[in-house]
Amino acid sequence: MMFCKILSSVTLVLSFAATAAFAQIDGHGPDSWKVTGVAENDVLNARMGPGTMYPVIETFAPDTRALEQLTCVPYYTLRHYSAMTEAQISALPQRWCLMRDSDMTRAGWVAGQFIKPDGEDTTIPSLDMMKKTGDPLLDEAQALVRELYIVFEMGGEPGDNPFFPPTAARYFFADMVPDLSGHGSDVLYDAQDFQGQVTRIAPDDEQPMFRGMITINVDFTNFGQQSRAAFSLRADTSQPGAPFRIFRVEHGDWSFPQ
Repeated sequence: MMFCKILSSVTLVLSFAATAAFAQIDGHGPDSWKVTGVAENDVLNARMGPGTMYPVIETFAPDTRALEQLTCVPYYTLRHYSAMTEAQISALPQRWCLMRDSDMTRAGWVAGQFIKPDGEDTTIPSLDMMKKTGDPLLDEAQALVRELYIVFEMGGEPGDNPFFPPTAARYFFADMVPDLSGHGSDVLYDAQDFQGQVTRIAPDDEQPMFRGMITINVDFTNFGQQSRAAFSLRADTSQPGAPFRIFRVEHGDWSFPQ
């Protein structure tokens, strides 16, 4: 079943710790980065090339922020990453990224695990925190919705944006894809700007499944206000294998599509 194949890919991709890890999948993600995981009495070495065999040419303090990411190696977009097998992913060499500071006076290659997006962290519940229902379809549906949020937050190339083709058909009904272009944060957060965190992704408590339709609720705070988005999913028979896809998103008194 196509939906089971999606779950396998979701589980593999979501094994990364959080949004920051996803952002490092593509060297063209957030505009600003910061140093992470470096002790207060230490520095992050920036090298002449992507590897420890290259000499250190600069250093970044552990509290350095507003770094610009020029590129990373090995280079791959989310589309490339999702197509790889687990064995291929495990065989990839360590990730190195070419970074420079905000005033462009220092630059060098740093190990990818020591940088993350700079700004408000968007916390999205881990798979372990998500409610297990015992129903494979419900569990797969909530995993798909969670993946949608994470992929959107990671940014990346236009071809990887979950609201643009061809990626959109991975999450939404095929006939919705043309209308999704230009949307994103408004559908997920009912707002153009987001500063908060997703607190819960789970099937609806009262009616998680009804006549082949699954409802997944996403609870989040945005600028201190608690909100909920309700995602409706059912089999999209227009796509090969009739996978479960999102066909409606509701925010209080409005929905997409309207």
